[in-house]
Amino acid sequence: MLAIQDTTVVKSEGGGGLYLHPTIALDAEDGAILGLVEAMFLKRTGGRRGERRAKPWREKESRRWIEGARAAAKVCAAARSLTIVADRESDIYAAFALRPAEAHLIVRAAQDRSLEDDGRLFERLDALNEAGRARLELPAKPGRRPRQATLAVRFLKAVLARPKNRADADLQGTIEVHVVDLREIDPPPGESLHWRLLCTHPVADLKQALAVADLYRRRWAIEQLFRTLKTKGFDVEALRVEDERARENLLTATLVAAVAVQQLVHARDGAPGGRLRPVLDAFEAQDIPLLEAYCKTLEGRTERQKNPHPKGSLAYASWVCARLGGWTGYYGKPGPVVMLLGLTKFQNGKHALQALAQFNDV
Repeated sequence: MLAIQDTTVVKSEGGGGLYLHPTIALDAEDGAILGLVEAMFLKRTGGRRGERRAKPWREKESRRWIEGARAAAKVCAAARSLTIVADRESDIYAAFALRPAEAHLIVRAAQDRSLEDDGRLFERLDALNEAGRARLELPAKPGRRPRQATLAVRFLKAVLARPKNRADADLQGTIEVHVVDLREIDPPPGESLHWRLLCTHPVADLKQALAVADLYRRRWAIEQLFRTLKTKGFDVEALRVEDERARENLLTATLVAAVAVQQLVHARDGAPGGRLRPVLDAFEAQDIPLLEAYCKTLEGRTERQKNPHPKGSLAYASWVCARLGGWTGYYGKPGPVVMLLGLTKFQNGKHALQALAQFNDV
């Protein structure tokens, strides 16, 4: 299982504002979103970097990465294995020093860290010979089409030295990590990819290095979740709720709904190369009869207008929501906006039936 965490702004106020930091759980094999692990809100008001460096980790805003990892280890305790994945902002020494013993970490490096032998991490990586090359599928993102990149791969085992600031003096003096370096060969102008990944997984050969890169690539799921939460879906940044508690409650409910939308998007193709997820990943047991009733009204005469997925699967529910959202079954694949419209219509129908049932009881 993967636990992916990241931070996004939900209400901007000059140099600060309200930020949301969720952690989501994914199946490491097929990338299916299993659900929301936890979420926390942060209020940023600015401040001098020097002051932040002098604080112990418990008083820093960056403790969210440690707390998120601990929450993931607790919630996902039944997983056969757990890897916590995060981007450059989580490259803090304390995150490795205090990681849960039952979890691995993969973090994209942001700091050119000092090594135990007084060397520097990035210089040591630059001096390595290539271990091999590989091709990586890069998904589309705003301003970039999907493409395939050729990467030079390097890796090493390193012992990181504890930062010299006194605030971290209570942490262990050194940490052993494995580092995977991936650099794009002949990239398009302005689109060079370079990942330096710090991890606690063993990396002794090219295959293991690429496995780490593949797990990190799954981090894209939380970027898609943020797009659904914001401009490509619920548009939470446009909320005009001034009461702080009411805003946070509404944002939390919206985050849960955005996770469900992304689960439906992932399930739309069934289970190519994997296994079907159960409908209960995103729906309640009492929703199943309504899903099946909607399906009967939405299916057409042609084969392409029929639901190809088995009842009880999330893929079956995804097809229903896509059709409710306006997808015809013929052109393209339904994305987050279509799924959101369909899920909203389904929930409206569900609430209407519940209201009718209550009225009849009266």
